[in-house]
Amino acid sequence: MEVYLDNSATTRVRKEVIEKMVEVLENEYGNPSSLHLKGYQAEKLMKEARENVAKLINGDIEGIVFTSGGTESNNLALIGVAESLRKKGNHIISSAIEHPSVLNVLKYLEENGFEVTYLAVDKTGKVDVKDLKRAITDKTILISIMAVNNEIGTIEPIEEIGEIAKERGIIFHVDAIQAVGKINIDLKKQNLDMISLSSHKIHGPKGVGALYIDKSVKIRPIIFGGGQEKNLRSGTENMPGIVGFGVASKLAKENFHGNVSKLMTLKKRLYQGIVSEIKDVHLNGPNVEEGAPHILNISFAGVRGEVLLHALEEKGIYVSTGSACSSKKKGQSHVLKAIGLKEDLIESAIRFSIGIFNTEEEIDYTISVLKEKVNFLRKYKRR
Repeated sequence: MEVYLDNSATTRVRKEVIEKMVEVLENEYGNPSSLHLKGYQAEKLMKEARENVAKLINGDIEGIVFTSGGTESNNLALIGVAESLRKKGNHIISSAIEHPSVLNVLKYLEENGFEVTYLAVDKTGKVDVKDLKRAITDKTILISIMAVNNEIGTIEPIEEIGEIAKERGIIFHVDAIQAVGKINIDLKKQNLDMISLSSHKIHGPKGVGALYIDKSVKIRPIIFGGGQEKNLRSGTENMPGIVGFGVASKLAKENFHGNVSKLMTLKKRLYQGIVSEIKDVHLNGPNVEEGAPHILNISFAGVRGEVLLHALEEKGIYVSTGSACSSKKKGQSHVLKAIGLKEDLIESAIRFSIGIFNTEEEIDYTISVLKEKVNFLRKYKRR
């Protein structure tokens, strides 16, 4: 049996998405900037995709800017706004547990004259809104907080933060890459000015994402050329990818409640099976019901996470030890460090991220294999 439990790293592309992408590749291959019929047909398809992505976050179609993925979206949001508002202020607020595609951009901005406050988080990974309020200065131009943490599944209080940002006239950017399709993202209700999205996290193709930008936000491009995407993101549009992203967004919205219910049911089943069958395990991050429905991070005391990962791989089970974007680099998880986890628990952490294609049978098989492998590795270590 093959069990894929690394859906926070990437997801399997849905058949409906593949079929539509193949149709575009074979028949609708025109450039949307072209003035002839093929160009018009491509532009029409792109508009439909833009509408579907916008509906996923209750946004206006005009606000969607297609990018090459979540990383580019985060770069455009942070650098674009920082450079645009440099004369107004140079202070940015974020958190200690953001994705590397945010943290490394902030580091770049610090090297170029900006000041960044990194909010601490509690043991569940949540930022304190009071800390945020205290961090705001008259030079604060941007707040960037993720909606859902990609390693431990913490859901951040973005609605409260959105209210504060709106009151103070500060732009609020949310990395919602792990959130859309799993928790409700409503940019109008939550007062979100910019939202980063990624197709391949919601069963769409890789290499395409989007940044939603409210019409009130002043932002500069970071890629220059022909001025496609409202002069904010130049380059011929990735039509098959964009269309696939649109289909994936439509399906994610249509099946939202059913998907969330299934994910949470499987997550609870996995957690309950682990704690009832295996001793000395530690849940990292929020309580099972309080976190995102698809992410479960657990430490197995006395077993190195990477060793357990490969032991599970031998049985066809695929998990991770943290963010796929930084897992091949040496160093401990900055997220697990930030929530105050001891070194031995950090080293023994495994992230299980569930997807809509997983089944109860797969979860039960995973629990059985986990019990076998953890017990074996613990005995082996004691020899």
